[in-house]
Amino acid sequence: MNLTLFDLDGTLLPIDSDHAFGQFMVRTGWADGAAFQAENDRFFADYQAGRLDLAAYIRFATSPWRDRPFDEIEAGRVRFFNEAIQPVLHDSARALVRGHAEAGDLIAIVTATNEFVTQPIARAFEVPTLIAVELARDAQGRVTGDIQGIPSYREGKVPRVEAWLAAQGRQRADFDRITVYSDSTNDLPLLEWATDAVATNPSAALEAIARERVWRILRLFE
Repeated sequence: MNLTLFDLDGTLLPIDSDHAFGQFMVRTGWADGAAFQAENDRFFADYQAGRLDLAAYIRFATSPWRDRPFDEIEAGRVRFFNEAIQPVLHDSARALVRGHAEAGDLIAIVTATNEFVTQPIARAFEVPTLIAVELARDAQGRVTGDIQGIPSYREGKVPRVEAWLAAQGRQRADFDRITVYSDSTNDLPLLEWATDAVATNPSAALEAIARERVWRILRLFE
């Protein structure tokens, strides 16, 4: 069996769903416009530069919605998917995922975006396994603003994948091929863990590394 792991934002999507959800909250009035947008942009720039304080970002990004009524939260998530995600789901990305699934690969989406934002997106790609940043919840199921467990960000993606495999009685050595698709140098630990790293819609920095290491380069949205 082969294992195939997909990053999400910038890889299967031409946008960053986390940043886009922040923009959505500004548009809908969940978040204060100018101030929230500026901070959202600052965190996104930090992510792109590989210096994101993820715990601080999660507290910030969940603050406009985590105390709202559950039905309002879910309605907002549905609206976000319909307005911001559905229009940017490319057939090329869906075909890539479908091809690996039809080949019998064990597949998962592994993303640094939180599970609240990404669960509907994983369903849209028909990927049953989503490894995302897990949000801590209180006894009533309300998001607290903290992170639960190891965040699937940078080097944290590797132990999260290994724990998922271990729960199935599997390990890295069980697979003939391990393919990882990603656009970002943030995913270098997971790309290096793979047997087949694919720089997908790569940033300039990742493309330079991919060319040096003779990794495959794939552009899904051109």
